[in-house]
Amino acid sequence: MEISSKASGADMVLGRYTEKMEFTIIPVTPYQQNCSLVWDEAGRAALIDPGGEAERLLAEVATRKLTLEKILLTHGHLDHVGAAAELRERLHIPIEGPERAEQFWLDALPQQAQMFGFPPAQIFTPDRWLQDGDSVSVGSMRFEVLHCPGHTPGHVVFFQPEAKLAFVGDVLFKGSIGRTDFPRGNHADLLAAIREKLWPLGDDVRFVPGHGAMSTFGIERRDNPFVGDGVAAGV
Repeated sequence: MEISSKASGADMVLGRYTEKMEFTIIPVTPYQQNCSLVWDEAGRAALIDPGGEAERLLAEVATRKLTLEKILLTHGHLDHVGAAAELRERLHIPIEGPERAEQFWLDALPQQAQMFGFPPAQIFTPDRWLQDGDSVSVGSMRFEVLHCPGHTPGHVVFFQPEAKLAFVGDVLFKGSIGRTDFPRGNHADLLAAIREKLWPLGDDVRFVPGHGAMSTFGIERRDNPFVGDGVAAGV
């Protein structure tokens, strides 16, 4: 089930995928980055990629009467991590992810903020670096971690198998794929990660991209002009 909401003055998506998991998407920053708030039946929650607008995110947590336990990061770009350090400092909760190769992006946060006209951002290091095959628990929810480099070298994806739902950051979009022209980006690595890590999860898996609308892996395998099966086959 999926419904739209005008809560907190912004268009959001609310989904219930199992009795133990719900989520809402909160687009933040001028880049409309999809920050996801996920929670279990007891109200234990995490924010995935809080790219900015910390007060708005905290207001949504409070409105839903949730207890925020963790911050999960897919990669180190400013529009995905801009509010992470502030939220950790204010709430005394850990940051988990991305993979260690993202430290150079986190070290460059002040420069990223200046370059793109964002509020000042501080350098930080996560409390836990993640690796391919790790798992992350939030309340009764468990997410599998897949290392999917290409857009950035240490990009990870969070997959919830019971819900058949993946939070893919900027690896894959509806009808597109992540950019690879950033420092340490790699187009071949990105395509390999999508085909070898994401497609095997199943055509019926829905995903939340870093920007734009949700889709399924099956739809993207069929229709995506950059990484679909027809492209791979040279059709």
